[in-house]
Amino acid sequence: MAAKNRWLLLIHQIPRTPSYLRVKVWRRLQRLGALQIKNSVYAMAAGEQALEDLVWVVREIEQGGGEASICEASFVHGLSDEQVEAAFRAARDADYRAIAADARRIGADLGRKDAAMPGLADEIERLKRRLAETTAIDFFKAASRSEALTSVGRLERGDKENKRRSVPAARDLKGKTWVTRRDVYVDRMASAWLIRRFIDPSARFKFVPSKKYEPRRGEIRFDMFGGEFTHEGDRCTFEVLSERAGLDDPALAPIGEIVHDIDLKDSKFERPETAGIERVLQGIALALDNDKGRLERSAPIFDGLYQLLGKKRKR
Repeated sequence: MAAKNRWLLLIHQIPRTPSYLRVKVWRRLQRLGALQIKNSVYAMAAGEQALEDLVWVVREIEQGGGEASICEASFVHGLSDEQVEAAFRAARDADYRAIAADARRIGADLGRKDAAMPGLADEIERLKRRLAETTAIDFFKAASRSEALTSVGRLERGDKENKRRSVPAARDLKGKTWVTRRDVYVDRMASAWLIRRFIDPSARFKFVPSKKYEPRRGEIRFDMFGGEFTHEGDRCTFEVLSERAGLDDPALAPIGEIVHDIDLKDSKFERPETAGIERVLQGIALALDNDKGRLERSAPIFDGLYQLLGKKRKR
């Protein structure tokens, strides 16, 4: 007998009706990364999180009129612990290989299509989510993980490069309508100020729902899904826009750091002005539910910040 039970086994009996319950439980167990040993027996590597997850499955089964038990176990005859572990790896290997194949297919499409196409951007995001979900349930480090990570990483780099090529040159950014998500807050407020102040004083702004917006001729999207200017890696839209538009004014860098820390909440730069600017912008957002009004009210804040930080640089 093994000194320590390595596995949690879920043993259940689900009534024939309602029929959807069996499918629902099966899908839940798949998402958790459970391994089906027999028709009604599933295994997971022992651990506090695994136990909590299985307890929720048991409650769901019982609420649907079924029965279920969880037990700790080690395999001593028939299947061995090593064979069960290998089966877990094999299941994740299959997932990773499918992800890598899809990444290669999307990468081939990326070379032929416009990177800004909403359908292609959606596929890339879904694939990234699949990889993250699979990695989360890869309890024994399946061999194909590196292949999937490499394939998706290459796809992301190709997507970013295509987006860079598709972004208009700085001289072509004038006379455009800049489209962003409704309910503008810090990154969109600051980016709109940057556009009006340094790129095109006569820029027009349009506010739309967050997803599935098809841009029209003469429109440029920013800080939104599929946008020409939006977050890249750990950089906020303001930082990306400043770089892509070729704005090398030294006073803009600290503004970008302030916007970054408020927007991403990662305290990367920890500038002393950040907390005060955040409270002021929160007040503007609470006082105004009109996006145009928010841009007009926040612009003087960024004007003042620009003057302050510009003077600090000259000292």
